Amino acid sequence: MQNILIIGATSAIAEATAKKFAAEGAKLYLLGRNKERVATIAEDLTIRGAASVTSEYFDSRDIASYQELLDKAYSTLGSFDIVLIAYGTLGNQKSCENKTEMAMQELQTNAISTISLLTGIANMMEKQKHGTIAVISSVAGDRGRASNYVYGAAKAAVSAFCEGLRARLFKSGVHVLTIKPGMVDTPMTEGMDLPAILVAKPEVIAEDIVNAIKKKRDVLYTPWYWKYVMMGIIHLPTSVFKKLNL
Repeated sequence: MQNILIIGATSAIAEATAKKFAAEGAKLYLLGRNKERVATIAEDLTIRGAASVTSEYFDSRDIASYQELLDKAYSTLGSFDIVLIAYGTLGNQKSCENKTEMAMQELQTNAISTISLLTGIANMMEKQKHGTIAVISSVAGDRGRASNYVYGAAKAAVSAFCEGLRARLFKSGVHVLTIKPGMVDTPMTEGMDLPAILVAKPEVIAEDIVNAIKKKRDVLYTPWYWKYVMMGIIHLPTSVFKKLNL
């Protein structure tokens, strides 16, 4: 039986992943910003086979509360076999360009708060000398594009932080997985004009995440084809790249 902490448990990807953990009989601790929604998810996961499910309110803006929340989760679970960080926002790029406070808010939610959590989690798991930290970043962090470079910059920071953290914690037996989804059919992308052929269901992403954790992958592009899409984008010459509407 695995002891699993999920932060951002009300996100579509997190919920789909939690269902897979529940089916394996895991002991789950959920943190989410919507009290009612996270409680409903907890009830559903219990029915689906989870050994136990605890849910708590989580406000990503309240960094001062993080360690207390982590300590409480650790005390309840007894250890962290898996920690999944799965929250974030996809703000409006134009709004971020026009208002500094909007840009800073996006960076705070998608980078600073995640890095703050990772710092506390890493120290706890380094002491226990086992477990996996799985963090949802994004393909958007692979190269700054005009259409979403504020969001992309935040995710690039998370990916770089995880790369260094992976090297540090490897020596203690702790695995760090960076998850880079492409376009996913979630409330966060609802209403956006996206090419349907590239938009994946949360259940597909969840399956990839669970498999990547089991295989101790370092970086997961999901679905798989995004690795090659981004490889092409990364290697475009700057002289060409800056002229494209990406």
